[in-house]
Amino acid sequence: MFHLLRSVLHLLFMAVTVVPWALAVLIAAPFLSSSKIYWMCARWLKLAVDGGRWILGIRNQIVGYENLPVGSTAPAVLLLKHQSTWETFSMPALMPHPLAYVFKKELLYVPFFGWAMSRMDMIHIDRSKRAQAFNKVVEQGKRLLAQGTWVIMFPEGTRIPRGQKGVYKSGGTRLAVETGAPVIPIAVNSAVCWPRKAFIKRPGVVTFSIGKPIPSAGRQPDELMREVEAWIEAEMRRLDPEAYGLPAATP
Repeated sequence: MFHLLRSVLHLLFMAVTVVPWALAVLIAAPFLSSSKIYWMCARWLKLAVDGGRWILGIRNQIVGYENLPVGSTAPAVLLLKHQSTWETFSMPALMPHPLAYVFKKELLYVPFFGWAMSRMDMIHIDRSKRAQAFNKVVEQGKRLLAQGTWVIMFPEGTRIPRGQKGVYKSGGTRLAVETGAPVIPIAVNSAVCWPRKAFIKRPGVVTFSIGKPIPSAGRQPDELMREVEAWIEAEMRRLDPEAYGLPAATP
């Protein structure tokens, strides 16, 4: 019952705060640069994550932060394990660079949240038009990476239940090969606290484990994605052995 109450309170907290924040973004968008609009939105995401810590008792820890590229225009394609909404909110709050998500355009129609997203310089695609969608990802990805914005994608395409693996698609590595940007694999065990499609969340620590950059020059997208998949899935078993039926790691 206590976890249910905390989950309801956090949902209300996000609902109450997103409406004025989104309206402020919509009003300010014509007068501010895309960079300022991004950080304005990122501040609400940080507020949602802070609310998750205060209300739900969910804390983030980062392993491998030193593996992120250094430099204001250093490019990177981040390929992230996707288990819940938590990492979607957390990544802009944790990363030192602006991020551009690649997401389905239907999210733009979500009241307030989607309307604010539409003012951000991100890559929204029509999944029913796959060839055109990828061309858009490459075209906009090149521009964004050149200005120091990191492109972030979920290679499995959707939220995956704890302890399971989806089909890794090569769109992210294709973009990396096309642009010459390194790939940064990231594993996250968010489902320990915020399970997929679950309303009730539980307190605990969510670990974001950032792998070393993988150069994309001279690589084939499918082969590069297999390396990304192997690292992420091995790291997931290290972060959350219980979910995979493995013995817990000894200290």
